[in-house]
Amino acid sequence: MQNNIKLQKFAVAVAILLLLIKFTAYLITHSNAILTDALESVVNIVAGAFGLYSLILAAKPKDKDHPYGHGKIEFISASIEGSMILIAGIIIIGKSGFNLFYPHSIQNIGSGIILITIAGAINFLMGWIMEKRGKKTNSLTLIAGGKHLKSDGWSTLGLLIGLALIYFFKYEWIDSVVAILFGLYISYEGIRIVRRSVAGIMDEADTELLNSIISTLNNNRGPNWVDIHNLRIIKYGSTLHFDSHLTIPYYFSIKEGHDELEKMEQLIHLNHETSSEWFVHVDACVPPMMCKICIKTDCTVRQAAFENRIEWNLENVLQNRKHGIN
Repeated sequence: MQNNIKLQKFAVAVAILLLLIKFTAYLITHSNAILTDALESVVNIVAGAFGLYSLILAAKPKDKDHPYGHGKIEFISASIEGSMILIAGIIIIGKSGFNLFYPHSIQNIGSGIILITIAGAINFLMGWIMEKRGKKTNSLTLIAGGKHLKSDGWSTLGLLIGLALIYFFKYEWIDSVVAILFGLYISYEGIRIVRRSVAGIMDEADTELLNSIISTLNNNRGPNWVDIHNLRIIKYGSTLHFDSHLTIPYYFSIKEGHDELEKMEQLIHLNHETSSEWFVHVDACVPPMMCKICIKTDCTVRQAAFENRIEWNLENVLQNRKHGIN
């Protein structure tokens, strides 16, 4: 979590630097499209600062008022960032639409292109780093911020194409058209971020995360893990809360069952760089039905021969039903 906070601090510092670069480009060109890009950087700074606050708050330990921790603040942070992106997009569209009918002259396009190219490249690289780190640690704040900065980078590419057309062909109306397209694109990105944050607040199932976790469990299955079912994962910031039923041999002691749960928790921690909490209900295997799917080779009470290993997947692990062969 501390590494996430350091990365977010760096992102805010970069956003301030890029804001200065973009406003410098606007002041020397008076380009409406460049101004919209600069205004987007203001959103980056505000959203980045709130994202930093949310990461610091999410890192606080649990207390009696927040028994599941403070991680949900990341969803609120992402929803605010998405809303700000959407509002910025609407403002950009409105202003650019006005300037399309009431154009103004543009100057020093060459210098503006150089500055915006530098800013766009930095934005995209920073976004790529943040999104990669966010996916690795299940941090919606970093993912949302990374997607935002990457979208800035792509929109800057479109902006540069428009500026190049103005530079070579002197079609100044292209400036406002490019800005409108830019506004539509970032509005769409804002809606997507808000949609994802609301889904997180509502504990909507993350199928991508579930598939990844189930794949890890299936490919590294312990010999004593007869079956897993009724799996659910809730995200509290970068912390994952697991609810599941694990079937183990019926003759295992409480300590042996606990040891299997520890192995499962360590497996997820090693393969998915995230903290986790486990609330697992332990079931006893039911012979002879489950003997037919049990891969344990040293079982001394087996009542039926092994027939087939059931591959765990999204469809069968989420069901609240033990697996077996009748």
